[in-house]
Formats: sequence, C-alpha cells, structure tokens
Amino acid sequence: MPRPHRLALCAVLMLSAAAPALAAPAARETGGGRAPWDTDFLPPVPSWRGASEKLVVKAGDPWATPAELTGLTATPSYDETRAFIDRLVAASPLLRQEVFGVSPEGREMVAVLAAKGLVDGKPDPAKPLLLVQAGIHAGEIDGKDAGLMLLRDITQRGKDGLLDGVNLLFVPIFNVDGHERAGAYNRPNQRGPMNQGWRTTAQNLNLNRDYGKLDAPEMRAMIALIIRYQPDLYLDIHVTDGMDYAYDITFGNDEAPGDDMGAGAPFSPAIDRWLAGPFKAAETEALTKAGHIPGPLVMEADGRKPEGGITGGTTPLRFSVGYGNLAHIPTVLVENHALKPYRQRVLGTYILVERALTLLANQGAALRQATASDRARRPDPIPVAFEAEKTPAGDIDFKTMRHEDYLSPASGGTEVRWLGRPGPTVRMPVYGDHVSVSVARPRAYWVPATKPEIIERLRLHGLVLETLDRPRDVAVDSVRLVEPALAIEANEGHVMLAKAGYAHETRTVRYPKGSVRVPTDQPLGDLAAALLEAESSESFLAWGFFPEILQRTEYIEPYAIAPLAERMLAASPALKAEFEAKLKADPAFAGSPDQRLTWFYERTPYSDTAYLRYPVGREMAGREMER
Repeated sequence: MPRPHRLALCAVLMLSAAAPALAAPAARETGGGRAPWDTDFLPPVPSWRGASEKLVVKAGDPWATPAELTGLTATPSYDETRAFIDRLVAASPLLRQEVFGVSPEGREMVAVLAAKGLVDGKPDPAKPLLLVQAGIHAGEIDGKDAGLMLLRDITQRGKDGLLDGVNLLFVPIFNVDGHERAGAYNRPNQRGPMNQGWRTTAQNLNLNRDYGKLDAPEMRAMIALIIRYQPDLYLDIHVTDGMDYAYDITFGNDEAPGDDMGAGAPFSPAIDRWLAGPFKAAETEALTKAGHIPGPLVMEADGRKPEGGITGGTTPLRFSVGYGNLAHIPTVLVENHALKPYRQRVLGTYILVERALTLLANQGAALRQATASDRARRPDPIPVAFEAEKTPAGDIDFKTMRHEDYLSPASGGTEVRWLGRPGPTVRMPVYGDHVSVSVARPRAYWVPATKPEIIERLRLHGLVLETLDRPRDVAVDSVRLVEPALAIEANEGHVMLAKAGYAHETRTVRYPKGSVRVPTDQPLGDLAAALLEAESSESFLAWGFFPEILQRTEYIEPYAIAPLAERMLAASPALKAEFEAKLKADPAFAGSPDQRLTWFYERTPYSDTAYLRYPVGREMAGREMER
C-alpha cells in the first residue's frame, strides 16, 4: 500500500513527465550500451536458500507450472494461466472452476474451488472455507503462481489430504485487465517477475480502494463471490512498496503491528485475537521452518528515515482488511517484500497458504465462534473517523537491512542507499491511531429513492434493506453541511469532500416510495454506518456521491433582497446585533455585497431547505448524538 508522500510524488511525475517520456529513448547510451533503466538500479539482493525450494518440481515434469518452467522468474499470461487451470480441472474431480465476473475489457474472472465431498454440487458447509485472492494489484502476482503450484500438488502430487477438513476457493487473477497490461517497466521498486501487470484496472481504478464504494465491476463481482461462499478466512496477497528490511513475507490485519500495545480491530476484536494469536504463531513457525523470514506489516512513517518508525492503526474501509474488519470476515493482508527475488516470494506464499489450510482445518470451529461473536456485537457509540497518533504507542523488535545516507545530485537532497546486507535487530517505534469522531448508533438510516446508485451499492454489499411501498413521514436526525470544501484533486474517479462542519437537527422528512430503511441491528450494521454516516471518513458522502447538495439552484435578485434585508434589520434588534457582530468579525464578509445579501437570504423562508442538506436521515432511539 503506498503512503501519501508516495502518492503525491506519483501525481507529480504523471503530470510533469508525460511529454519528456516521449523523448526518453534519447537518454540511451551510445555505442550499443544499455539504457539506465535497463540496468539493475535496485539495492543488492542477499543470497537465500530455504527448505521451501523443494516444492519446485524437476525440469521436465509434465505438471510443472508455467512459472516453474522459467525457474520462477516470469509469470504466465492470462491465457496461459487459464490453460493450465483447465488442465488441472480436467484431470481432477477435486477441482471446479467458475466464472464469477467479467471485466470491462471482456475477460472472464475465474475462481477455482478445491474441495472433497461436495453437497449438492457445493462445498460442504460443515468445513471451513479459505478464500485466497491473488492479483488485486496485477503486478503483485506472487499469489497466482504459488496457488497454481499448490493446486497441482493437491491434485497430482499426493497433497489431497489438505482438503480433508477444509475447502479452498482460489482467485488466481482478480485484476484481469491490469494483468494483461504487462511489461518490464511497470513496478520499478519490485524484483521480478520479468513481466509485471499493472496496478489499476482498465478503468484506472485501484481495486484495493474500492471495497466500500463498489465502483468497479470487478469489485462488485468479488463481493458477490464473498457473500455467496461466506469464507471463514480471507487472504489478500500483495507485494510491498517501501523500504528494505530482512523480512520476505509479512502479513497482518488491523492488529498490525502489535496488539500488545492496545491496538486492535475496533469492529472485530474476537477475530483480531485469533489472527494475532493462533494464526500469527502458526504461520510464523511454518515460514521460519521453511527458511523464510516472516514479519509484521511494514508501513514506514518516513521513507527517507528508516529508523523513524512504522505505522499501524485502523485500516479504512476502502482496503480489504478494513472491509473485513467492518463486515466481520477474518481477513489477512499478505505483503511479500518487493526487493526479494520472485522465486523466494512465491515459495513463501505457498508455505503461508498451505499452513492456513491446515490451521483452518484444525481451528475452524474456534474461528467461526470468534466471527459469530463479532457479528453479534452492536457497538454504541460507533467510531466513524480516526486520526494518526503523533507519538509512538510502543516499539517492537525489527530486523533491519543496512543502509547509508548520501547526497543525491538528482534530488538535491539526502536519500537512502540500501546496501543489501542484514543489519541489527532494533526496537522500532510503532505509531497507532485514535478515534476522532464517534456517533450514537442509530436504529436505522433512511436513504431516499432519489439516490438509486446508493441503494444499489447497499444491496450489493448484502445489507438488509426495508423498501417503502408508499411514501412515509419519518422523524430523523438530519445533517446540514457547514462550509464544505471539495478536494482539489480527483481520487479514484471521485472528487472527495475534503472538510465540512456538520449541523444536526430533528426533522420530519417525507421519504417517497422506493426509499429504503437500513436497520443497524444486523450483522453488517457497522458497515452500514461506515457507508452512510455523514461524518464517516469512508462514507458515500465523503467519496463525493452527493454533489447535487453542494449547488444552490434558486436565488433572489439584489434589487429584491436588499430592501427586504433592510426591513429585516428594522424588525429584529437581535438580527441586527448578529449582523453587526459578523461585520466586525469578518472583514471579507463586510466588504462583499453579495456575501452580505446572501446572509440575509439564508435567514428568510425563501432559502432552499435542501441546499447542503445530506438526504440520508438517521432514525434515533430517543438519544442525541454523542460528540
């Protein structure tokens, strides 16, 4: 996951480098030399040997995966991947594949079910189910090639016992269109495979920013798959950006990087305890035994100061683990280290997935109990926004790589040079977050029929909705935005609400036929709050789905409001005092005839009552909001 400073740099590069990029070949060395970008400019890679290398089949094996045929240096295309899966499925009754979606460019999205003892053609619900998702960022494709090796071993090399107590659902390529935008220059921070896919979809959407808003057809298909199969454990497999360190396989969820500091998933604490306890311990042991170096998720606080600490805290809904936290689905983010060779990363992923299967077979009942506990919770108040802490919550042991600082003639500043040698284990500061806004839990949210795009997304999320068959008057807590401001840059196809004040009042609102009531007394009630609460940092409002309320569509001419305002001043000493105080406090207001007249207009019955009014109402249980 990129951090904000990296996002800003990317934006600058995209805007400023478009024209020069056309002339880039001129930078090639003369005399047949290689261009600078065709040299190995990444840090040196330390040597690695591990027991997991025994998983690679010998040359000439008829069931060698396409990646194994390259020595695990390249990854197969979409068509080559599909062809290998077709062979596996045709050769084994343990496998079934299904098309669960179609991408904007027309490619089928495929899931492979590996299971014993199907019941009416479906996986036995008595067995827990592991969902493994690869390629949400198509250049980060380790999970696909690890999964193909594991499916091969389950069906052809005697590992079918892995399915005795558990079912496996494997999505080899989530972002299928981005996967086919492959090239050697897609991920400059990453060591292999030779041909890497693209982070975003054909619509330039980042699927790992879409779990809440559900813009992309690929994400809509994935959420439908999740709802249909109800996975007991969900692995989302990525490759890192960011700094160098000794770990090759890192993983975690909202507990990362330390529950012992009082951190944790605020909406799914029981799931969090299982992931931070049995899961973390089992995976750490298995990976270490196989020769890998497992570690916590690493999101550095400052990319130019490796010793400056790493960040944890509550993951927003837009990400997979944030969605899992709110939907109460045990979800683990796997981030393989980009600077480790592709072979090492793929083999580590294999070990992690295989151990997840055996652990789930043995502890599925305990995890299901934790999940049921979290789904039964109804937290009140509900946290809806979080702020990063400025001081560390504590520190953890951290395995470093050696580095030095140097003055770069390119940047004109001090940069980090990684040396490719293991460094000491240090105590690394960890920064968490805290709840910045919480609200009293409403009984329900009311969404008017005039917002079908919101209602559609709520249904896609699997929320229980009550649809009106006739108009209804409802007393709700209603929110009006105060001095809202939009972001200056687009984000994932939206212009977000950057800031606003929120004024609450109780009103009776007539909701037309087709409007929906969204009760919060349901397992996905916390998700509903994140999507519909006005002050939620992940709400549809925050994402800019309500631009119409920011526009005033009726007005009054100055020749009409000026004499009316004069009469209002004469009729109300209190209003006159308020106006004079405003003049003294706000020089810009005092010097603007339009602002002054608008001030009066807003205090007349002619003013538009829908202007800045968030149309989603909150049905309360006789309590005021907790601020």
